[in-house]
Amino acid sequence: MADIEEKTFRIVIVGGGIAGVTCVEQLLSQIPSADVALITAGPHIKAVTNYKQVSKTLEEFDVEEQPSSVLEEKFPNLTVIHSAVKSLHTQSHTLETVDGRIFGYEKLCICSGGRPKLLTLDNPYVLGIRDTDSAQEFQKRLSKAKRIVVVGNGGIALELVFEVEGCEVIWAVKDKAIGNTFFDPGAAQFLIPSLEADKPERAAPCKRTRYTTEEPAPGGSQTFTADKNARGHGSGHTEAGSALGPDWHEGIVLRGAEQVSRRVSLEYQCEVEKIFTSEELLKSPQQTLRPENGGSWPVHIQLTNGKTFGCDFVVSATGVVPNTEPFLHGNKFALADDDGLQVDDHMMTSEPDVYAAGDVCTACWEHSPLWQQMRLWTQARQMGWYAGRCMAAHVLSEPIELDFCFELFSHITKFFNYKVVLLGKFNGQGLGPDHELLVRCTKGQEYVKVVLSGGRMVGAVLIGETDLEETFENLILNQMDLTPYKEELLNPNIDIEDYFD
Repeated sequence: MADIEEKTFRIVIVGGGIAGVTCVEQLLSQIPSADVALITAGPHIKAVTNYKQVSKTLEEFDVEEQPSSVLEEKFPNLTVIHSAVKSLHTQSHTLETVDGRIFGYEKLCICSGGRPKLLTLDNPYVLGIRDTDSAQEFQKRLSKAKRIVVVGNGGIALELVFEVEGCEVIWAVKDKAIGNTFFDPGAAQFLIPSLEADKPERAAPCKRTRYTTEEPAPGGSQTFTADKNARGHGSGHTEAGSALGPDWHEGIVLRGAEQVSRRVSLEYQCEVEKIFTSEELLKSPQQTLRPENGGSWPVHIQLTNGKTFGCDFVVSATGVVPNTEPFLHGNKFALADDDGLQVDDHMMTSEPDVYAAGDVCTACWEHSPLWQQMRLWTQARQMGWYAGRCMAAHVLSEPIELDFCFELFSHITKFFNYKVVLLGKFNGQGLGPDHELLVRCTKGQEYVKVVLSGGRMVGAVLIGETDLEETFENLILNQMDLTPYKEELLNPNIDIEDYFD
């Protein structure tokens, strides 16, 4: 295809991540004869495998990196173009790739994902973890490291801190508790012992109806050490590209140069003030910048809590920003406050014939009261799937309604080896002061939190093997008044499923 100067496709999709690939699959399953192109920078695409519908809205799947030829074999009318996009011209309905080729489109879907928000762009000692390449670079550097600093409090930071062995980890979080994108401080406290022990001790369930948040002392630190056996995994080589899958650390050995197994020190409520080299440190007139043990580390990081740490390198895990870069110049896209491309309830942007899905876009329709956008794998798949359906419906002039997956926010993941299920307004997002929380916690086993508003369940956090997800999903969806059952909802001696059958 490289010799084609210009070709117009009926539909062009940009991005070989989950959203883009799911969009391609959905489109071509509905209109097999459509002339479709997928433009992707790397030779590999991200495919959803082992997909399982767990309940009405909950789904589980693996993300697998595959050569793009797998897609082309499956869909004879698909052309995969390996190049990054240089520019988009919405008026002429054309795209230019970095290698100088120009492609026309009738309809376009932008699924270019997000790019990491790095602490600093030009420091060789600061590493962002986003795609397979950067994860392998991290593995390589970690094998020689004795101490690293991890900055960030999202999913990748949580997974990374738990998985790293043989290396001291200083973990700087800007919040009062870990993982506050996903948990409240109570759930964070439930998970913390996993950083210090192999097998958390089990205790009797404690039942609390009204809930008070427990959190570490403001600005405080916590240190844990643990002994954990190293696990050996093989590692396959892959190229750069779209974001990592869930369980991205499976298959790579995250082991440092030290004999200690795990040593994590937490620094709460602080951000990065400054990053500097040993030379800059020695020249510094401020004696306050001297690190806690003047070791000869290649890089030093000063935190806003006044502490300075030397380390081998810094991991920047501070989230992503929508990757809109090559598409904006010369066009009139409406952008949301988070700089994502605004999309309506048919995944259409403000530019004609241009759709978007996944991390690059922001859902700007009126949301269901129980749904919110979070830039997660599940939503990239759902948005890509729905965008594919919308494009097919528009091509075939068929009506289409907003998909049911946008009725209720739901997400299954794993943190610190525990299954984690999040439903609805699981952190009380956007709810007034009148909502209440019910909590059941069995140390080392499970943590169950229910969010009630006006006596109706609007959200839940389930950590551990609780088997409550389907029942709670139903209770949230049917909005039944639970006031009479409040005391019994989390009673471990009552089989709640039988209760509401």
